[in-house]
Amino acid sequence: MQTDLQVWKIYLDTCCLSRLFDVQTQLRVHQETQAIEQILTQFQVGHWAWISSNVLMEEVEQNPDPQQRAEIMDWLTNTYQTVSAGLSEVLRSKQLEILGFTEVDALHIACAESGDADIFLTTDDGILRRAKRNSSQLWVHVENPYVWLEGSEENEHIGND
Repeated sequence: MQTDLQVWKIYLDTCCLSRLFDVQTQLRVHQETQAIEQILTQFQVGHWAWISSNVLMEEVEQNPDPQQRAEIMDWLTNTYQTVSAGLSEVLRSKQLEILGFTEVDALHIACAESGDADIFLTTDDGILRRAKRNSSQLWVHVENPYVWLEGSEENEHIGND
C-alpha cells in the first residue's frame, strides 16, 4: 500500500475518461464521475502520476463527438508518461486475451503494466470481473475509480491518526 510520501502511478482507461460525459442521473455514474474528477485534479497539481498509452490516445481519437474528443485530448496533456505499445506489450496482450480480455482492453492493461502503474482504473464491469478472476496473473491491480478512491482515502485517514 502506498504512503502519503509516495506518488500513485495511475492508468485510466477510456471508459473512465468517457464517464465524465455520461448522464449523471444514476448514483453510480455520479460517484464514479466525482472520483475521476478528483483523480484528474491530483494529476493536474502533480500529486499523482498519470500513465497513458498510444492505445488510449488512438481510442480517444475515434470518439465521434468532436467536443468530447478535444476535451479528453486536452486532459491527456497532463500525462506523466505515455507508453507506446511495442512488441512486448502486444505479446503480453495476447496472454491477456487468453484470459478473456478483449484485444483493446488487453493492450490497455499491458501498457499499464509496462508503465509500472500502481493501479489500472476502469468503470467497465466486464474488465473488472475478468481482472478479479485473474488477479494473480495480472501485474497491475485493476479497480473501479470510485471504489479505489474511497479505499485510498480511508487508508490515508487511518495512516494520519
